[in-house]
Formats: sequence, C-alpha cells, structure tokens
Amino acid sequence: MSVASVATRASRALPFPAGVGMARHVVGRNVVAFRRAWLLLISGFAEPVLYLFSLGVGIGALVGGVTTDGGTTVSYATFVAPALLAASAMNGAVFDSTYNVFFKLRYQRLYDAMLATPLGPRDVAVGEITWSLMRGALYSSMFLVVALVAGMVHSWWALLALPAAVLIGLAFGAVGMFATTYMSSWQHFDYVTLAIQPMFLFSATFFPLSTYPEALQWVVRVTPLYHGVALERGLMLGEVGWSLLGNAAYLAALGAVGIVGASRRIGQLLLT
Repeated sequence: MSVASVATRASRALPFPAGVGMARHVVGRNVVAFRRAWLLLISGFAEPVLYLFSLGVGIGALVGGVTTDGGTTVSYATFVAPALLAASAMNGAVFDSTYNVFFKLRYQRLYDAMLATPLGPRDVAVGEITWSLMRGALYSSMFLVVALVAGMVHSWWALLALPAAVLIGLAFGAVGMFATTYMSSWQHFDYVTLAIQPMFLFSATFFPLSTYPEALQWVVRVTPLYHGVALERGLMLGEVGWSLLGNAAYLAALGAVGIVGASRRIGQLLLT
C-alpha cells in the first residue's frame, strides 16, 4: 500500500466536520509521518512534569500554602499544576508549528507539492495548525492524568481542562505558524525562545499575579499564556467565573488571527 493511500485512509478516520474540507489530508499526512516516531510525540510532556515535581513538590515543601488571586488557599504543587498544564499545551503546539513548519516550508518544500493538488493555502494552514494543537492536546492529557493521580485536581470543572488546553494550543499553534512564514533562517528561532521563555516564567505560572508590581501586572495580563494559565487554574481549582469566558475569547481570537494570517502568507509565498 502506498504512503498516499495510507495518508488518505488516516485522514478519513479523523473526526473532522465537513466544513474543514481538505485540511484533514494534511493531518493524515502527519499521522503517517509520525506513526513510527511516536516516542517523539510523547516526549514533550516530560519537561512540565519534571517542573511539577521538582518545583511544585520540592519547593512546595518549603513554601507551604499559596493563596490564589481568587482567594483560595492551596498547596504550592496544586497551584502550579494548572499553569504547567497550560505550558504543556503551549509547548506542544508552538514548537510543532514553528520548527517543523519551517523545515517543510523552506527546505522540504512540502507545501509547494501540496498546493499542486486540490489543496489550497487555507487547507494547509488549518491542517498544520490542527495537527499542532492535537500534539499539544496529547501532552496536556498525559500531564492531566499525572496531576490527577498525584491528587492535584480538586474540582469537577477540571473535565473542561483538556478542551481549554486545545484552545491554548490553537492560539499558540496558529500564531506560531503565522510568525514562521516570516522567518528565513534557523537563527530567527532565537526570537521564539525569547518570546516563550519569559512567558513561561512570568505569566503567573509560579506566583500569584498579585505578587507582581502593579505596572508589571498589566504587562502579564496581555500575554497569551497568562490567559491560558488563568483559564486552567480556574477550572482545576473550581474558581469559575465570567472572567474565564474573557480568557477563552482572547485565546480564540488569537487563534483566528493566526489562521487567517498564516493562510494569506502561505498563498503569498507559494502562489505569487
């Protein structure tokens, strides 16, 4: 059986609505490409888990209880677990939609071949972004199981933590692919690290937002990871309010901007 036929069968097995169109074939191609490299798919959740047990449990023994911005006092490990879940979704989505997309676009010339078929730029963008958020969701689901077994989940609202992680993956995957279309060398990925690392450290990940200086709080509030952290923390701790809808809307809007931008850039680069 040819690779093309395997990819087609894999794409048909994916649960996509009819409106997604041909994008499912792009996802099917990625499924085939990673079917013998599944260890690479599960390796990405290791870093957040190590942070959880080294900082959450280790430092948590020294810190004791932490009072969240919602007024709930929890253990330090319970406090950082939702933030690391959000970071896991971010990592899975953004690195797949940047490094891998760059290689396919600039070196492998895979998208040139795709656009020679009935696929269009929007199909390529939606397919790649969907794959990146699926990868982020895989990392997040494994991390959520670890947090649940470790006793760090305290609310039935945590059932929505995985859909929230998919939303986080959508935002970072779409913007990541959009940004990658402007990159022309591997050195430009230093900018990705420059953006991701400060967000990981300062998006209320390890400390409540109230502990930051007031001027810095406003900077933190505009970062995408902060909204992902706030959303996951609210769901996993049961601090559910209308503000979570604002966090979700911010991430959804960011994802929509990324999808539209990436689609247009793919068309400009390869069809003009």
